[in-house]
Amino acid sequence: MTTRPIIPPSMRAVCFNEPGGPDVLRIESIAVPTPGRGEVLIRVMAAGVNRPDLIQRQGLYPPPPGANPRLGLEVAGEVVACGAPLEDSAMPAIGSRVCALTNGGGYAEYCLAPVGQCLPWPEGFDAVQAAALPETYFTVWSNLFMPALPPEGTRVLIHGGTSGIGTTAIQLVRAFGGEAFATAGSAEKCALCETLGARAINYREEDFLARIRAMTQDEGVNTILDMIGGAYFNRNLKSLAPEGRLVIIALQGGAKAEQADLARIMTRRLIVTGSNLRPRDAATKARIARGLQTHVWPLLAKGAIRPLIYATFPLEQVADAQSAMEAGEHSGKIILRVAAD
Repeated sequence: MTTRPIIPPSMRAVCFNEPGGPDVLRIESIAVPTPGRGEVLIRVMAAGVNRPDLIQRQGLYPPPPGANPRLGLEVAGEVVACGAPLEDSAMPAIGSRVCALTNGGGYAEYCLAPVGQCLPWPEGFDAVQAAALPETYFTVWSNLFMPALPPEGTRVLIHGGTSGIGTTAIQLVRAFGGEAFATAGSAEKCALCETLGARAINYREEDFLARIRAMTQDEGVNTILDMIGGAYFNRNLKSLAPEGRLVIIALQGGAKAEQADLARIMTRRLIVTGSNLRPRDAATKARIARGLQTHVWPLLAKGAIRPLIYATFPLEQVADAQSAMEAGEHSGKIILRVAAD
């Protein structure tokens, strides 16, 4: 007979009362939530730090309606309680170790997650490695590999090649037979991109448009995964091959593009699209999770791809963790350690 875990009435969680810098973050004692229908309660062992957390803390990215207003969009830990099951999904066993894309609240000792957004730890993974997966892998998979896997040889340009998103995208593009190109801001970061399998461009020293043209013999790339936005918009369009696709997933370089070249979009039959993961509905996120478990989790289990961990911080040093991300010197993921595996 399995002993059910004892769930305390309260937990430590990261909270903030007003927008500001990392110093507004505080550890507070709040009630442990109770899972509702289709939800699981996870005892959090590790939680990922992501740029949307920083933007929300700054007051620039309010959570969508119904989402947990506290920070933390991905966790790894142990299932300790389940709500009533949904009709089309079984609930995991108590004690199962899962990583999950949450709807907020991951910077805490316990966190709720919809069951469809939970995945088992890949074989051989620990909590820190598992917590590095959901946000980046859901994002990259949904934007580059859904609704269908691209044909082998597809050329993909990835901006921010050493970010968590970038290191994930490079590896997945290569794993599924594509050709990866990546921009990064230093020789060291470019070297890391190349180690992962991309042809790297130092955007501080070279014009990425000119380099892409030279690298592809003026053909351009088929897809661009962009987190810069307005500042790169026209150069991105000029980097695309006919019928290419520009996918904008963040706006670090501004939300507006001056003198956008709409004629180029028409004459070269380009597709410009955008994506924001957090507001998407639970059914969509569950479909992404199923695709990852089928196609990507086996690659993680055998070591063909891996998350890159830049640094870990204890929960009490959450302000330091966010400051490290804001500094922009990291390569890969920053993770909060919450409890022992």
